[in-house]
Amino acid sequence: MRRSGIVQHTRDLGRHDHVCWSYDDPADVGLRVAEFLLDGLERGQRVRYVGSGDAQALVDAVRSVDRIAVALADGAAEVASLDARGPVIDPEGQVRSYATATEQALAAGYRGFRVAAEATALVRSQDQLTAFLHYEHLVDQYMADHPFSALCAYDRTRVGERALEQLASVHPSTNLPGAGFRLHASARPGHSAALSGEVDMFNRDVLVQVLDRIRPPARGGQLVLDAAGLTFIDHRGLIGLDRYARGRDTTLVLRTAFPGASRIANLLDLHAVRVEPVA
Repeated sequence: MRRSGIVQHTRDLGRHDHVCWSYDDPADVGLRVAEFLLDGLERGQRVRYVGSGDAQALVDAVRSVDRIAVALADGAAEVASLDARGPVIDPEGQVRSYATATEQALAAGYRGFRVAAEATALVRSQDQLTAFLHYEHLVDQYMADHPFSALCAYDRTRVGERALEQLASVHPSTNLPGAGFRLHASARPGHSAALSGEVDMFNRDVLVQVLDRIRPPARGGQLVLDAAGLTFIDHRGLIGLDRYARGRDTTLVLRTAFPGASRIANLLDLHAVRVEPVA
């Protein structure tokens, strides 16, 4: 079972969990990375820390954490350096890279693969953000079915508030309390994505922007959202979804237990959104 919602720490996370951690204190993110990696080692996973800057400096920083030095020596822990200039990520290529690393970890006898990445340098420009949001959704789909978990850390003093809100929304779990909805991979077959939380006047535009950037796949001419965890959506939110679906010549199917969605959709006579109730 994957964790979903607001988290206060990075301990006790499972083999499929995916967390967005925003911070403004380097000491805080250092603590969260350490507890996430150590928890992975205790669970028998191979772990990797990814950060910007000099590779040896990153190794030295991680080695100072209790028990990491031994793990680095025996191959249970790894360190990788990002290009500090912040390239535009190749979403599909990066997912393939992590899939290969997961398969190698399993072949070596580990129970899975876990990555803690300080990814601020990869989301600074709009082109970077668009590519990275698409990547986050693709890798979350991979995580839902494979023993791969990740902590994605972003410095909120260097990432805009709206960008951070979008990044938090594409993770099942986040420490950002202002993330009203979450749009991520669904564990249920036949769904393009899962939508949970609340869609209201404060974030309905963000939802459409995120859909534009993550590009969840339509199947058979339909974009089916597993919205069993959706607790509220207003009429403008549904209108925004209808406009999004019409622009992509598809039908968006919203499967939700929120009773207001069906009533509102019927009143609005939406042409590209169909609401289906779920128990």
